[in-house]
Amino acid sequence: MKNKYFEILFMGLVVFCSCKKSFLEQTNPNAVTIPAFFTSETDVLLALNGCYYEMKNNNAMGEESDLFTDQRSDDTGTNDNQSNAGEPFQFNNFSLLPTNSYLYTHWKQMYLSIAQCNLLLANIDKVKFTDSLKPTYAAEAKFLRALQLFDLVREFGDIPMTTVPLTTTAQITAATFRVPAAQVYNQIVGDLVDATKSNLPIRQPAGNRGHASMQAVNCLLGTVYLTKFAMLDGGNNGAAPNSDLDSAEYYLSACWNERTFTDLTTIPYTDNFDVNKKASCPELIFQLVYLQGDVTYYSHLAADAQAANEKINTKKVQSGVGYNVTHDLVKEYEPTDLRDSFSIRYDTFKTVKDWYVTKFRDTSAAAGPNGYGGNDFPVMRYADVVLKLAEVNLYRGNTAQAIQYLNMVRMRAKMPDYATSMADPSYSAKFPTLKLALLHERRSELAFEHYRWFDLLRFFNINDLVTYIHSKNAADWGLANIANFSTKDEFYPIPYNETILDPKRMYQNPGY
Repeated sequence: MKNKYFEILFMGLVVFCSCKKSFLEQTNPNAVTIPAFFTSETDVLLALNGCYYEMKNNNAMGEESDLFTDQRSDDTGTNDNQSNAGEPFQFNNFSLLPTNSYLYTHWKQMYLSIAQCNLLLANIDKVKFTDSLKPTYAAEAKFLRALQLFDLVREFGDIPMTTVPLTTTAQITAATFRVPAAQVYNQIVGDLVDATKSNLPIRQPAGNRGHASMQAVNCLLGTVYLTKFAMLDGGNNGAAPNSDLDSAEYYLSACWNERTFTDLTTIPYTDNFDVNKKASCPELIFQLVYLQGDVTYYSHLAADAQAANEKINTKKVQSGVGYNVTHDLVKEYEPTDLRDSFSIRYDTFKTVKDWYVTKFRDTSAAAGPNGYGGNDFPVMRYADVVLKLAEVNLYRGNTAQAIQYLNMVRMRAKMPDYATSMADPSYSAKFPTLKLALLHERRSELAFEHYRWFDLLRFFNINDLVTYIHSKNAADWGLANIANFSTKDEFYPIPYNETILDPKRMYQNPGY
């Protein structure tokens, strides 16, 4: 049996070929070899665009990749355990099986995208450049590789990892093993530190949005160090010299200092999701770009989220329940929170009678009745950076500074400051500690932007997370059974097709 994970890396070589037959057919006369492809700066740019394109696939990190993030959390989920919904339901029901086809497709697509980055980086030195684009392209490819490795290591723990193209059976066999998570984090950090030394622009111009910038690199690097501090170091409160928490604060602060605005109150919350401002909103750091009205590259999110008999997201007529919202999230929003009324809506239609997501909208004539939306999907924005700086200061014991950052986000949402809110018995009962208040603010601010599951993993060790999940009202999760949640659910299972190839080196995660 072929090694499917590394077959994906090997098949990544085909991305630049123009043949109809498999690239694995060595006698194919139409195949374009990699050295033959990389001959000009334009070729490298095409390869880089291919890296972004593969990453934007919904089976990787696209706008509708929520199955692997938000649907694992308490924000949303497939509230249907029948027929074709059975496998997606496993994610938020905590009954995920190693044979789940959606999980396996996600695994393959992520590694295919990483393979494209490896190909570019292995061949870029073969091209003669006439200007400074070479280090820029290399930095972008390293950023994309790091971004996807970061998702994979948080999802699966120890993972296979290679940073070079694998072109022979011997190379593939030798590389078929899971690498310890700490080593994966070192690779991620190394890629991003290299990118900080490049000539990437601080912020990409509007015409080049969707490409990595120095803001994005610093934001991701700060997040990686913060996650490493919480998940690998066990949260040592920054006691060790040169700790990961020090580095998290350094890079998150660098990103904050690179902003082009004064404070968040100058940017309406809704601007982050306005299709007419996606190229001009200064809060957006890194986004996935979609083309309004384009039959191939349009955004599906607004239309797919809309429930039957509703018209707020799109002109497209829908008949289903839309993008489902858990009642657990609905009940957590504070009564006067404008982010509540903008982000979700109750559909009174007889076949729905439930909440759906309205955060992403495009009712323009250009999107039309087919729902060919123009929403860009925000991957990084400054509200997240501010709240992570609050988190860093919380761990450091700098409570006043943490609250100051927290209040920046609450003020923009026109919510009472933290001190005032804590005087409200309802708020203080729900969020008795600053840590829980920060987690609540992240949930309210960043809902449906693929943060929540990773936030839960970072804020709690797995035993405390089990207690936190089990403390919730099971009825507010719909059909999903939260009693299923246990320590095994810290990570996804390694897909069955991978573990059977080498059960010793591709060992399964505990509990599966």
